[in-house]
Amino acid sequence: MKETQTQARRRALLKKYAKRLAASALCVALLIPLLCISAYAEPIFTVDLGSGEAGRSFGLLDALLLVALLALAPSILIMVTSFLRIIIVLSFVRSAMGTQQSPPNQVLIGLALFLTLLIMSPVLTQIKEQAYEPYRAGEITQAEALERAEGPLKEFMLKETYVEDINLFLAIAKDRTGLEFDEAPDNEALKELSLTIVVPAFATSELKRAFTMGFMIFIPFLIIDMVVSSALMSMGMVMLPPTTIALPFKIMLFVLVDGWGQLFSALVRSFHT
Repeated sequence: MKETQTQARRRALLKKYAKRLAASALCVALLIPLLCISAYAEPIFTVDLGSGEAGRSFGLLDALLLVALLALAPSILIMVTSFLRIIIVLSFVRSAMGTQQSPPNQVLIGLALFLTLLIMSPVLTQIKEQAYEPYRAGEITQAEALERAEGPLKEFMLKETYVEDINLFLAIAKDRTGLEFDEAPDNEALKELSLTIVVPAFATSELKRAFTMGFMIFIPFLIIDMVVSSALMSMGMVMLPPTTIALPFKIMLFVLVDGWGQLFSALVRSFHT
């Protein structure tokens, strides 16, 4: 009796698997003609191995370059725009006030991005008019468009870069490549410099200016901390943390003098645009 039940189960499983196999075979038989027909049809998307001139075609190398640029976009934004100075100064303000995570990082980054767009808008307009629009119209090649876009961006960075920082990286390049340079190069000589020299020199100058502004921002808040600490010690409240008592006074002072407005105005006006 048990053997009969086992055989019945096996037969039921075999029938089930046979039905599935028949259904799969039927689907394959229907898909093969469709695939053969689509193989002779015109492809919807093609990859061109050419270089892609004047915006008429988009080659494989162009696609790889685009993916690389998208991956490096945050670094490019930080290193070649006003974003670096702004975000460092805003971080100094938060540290000087002692408000821990208020404003949060998302707010500071958002403020820095919009201030960067405001400051860089003339440069972006020049790049659009001189490089992007002619390239889109097919008047210039991709290499020419990149060369034209490099000009306004390099001019902006050179205005914000100290000469000693340029000479520093020129000296480093001279040690490695034998590049000749002058101690006080003129504007035309500066424009001929490559981005490998201009970008690190610009970033170094931005760090110097940002830390100088941060030092000036720290002074009034440090004075408040010293006054509160001295008052607590004179009253014998040694165990009470001075930063906890000084925090409301620092926030009140910052609000009364319109700190955010003064800070944003100083940041925007500090750029030579």
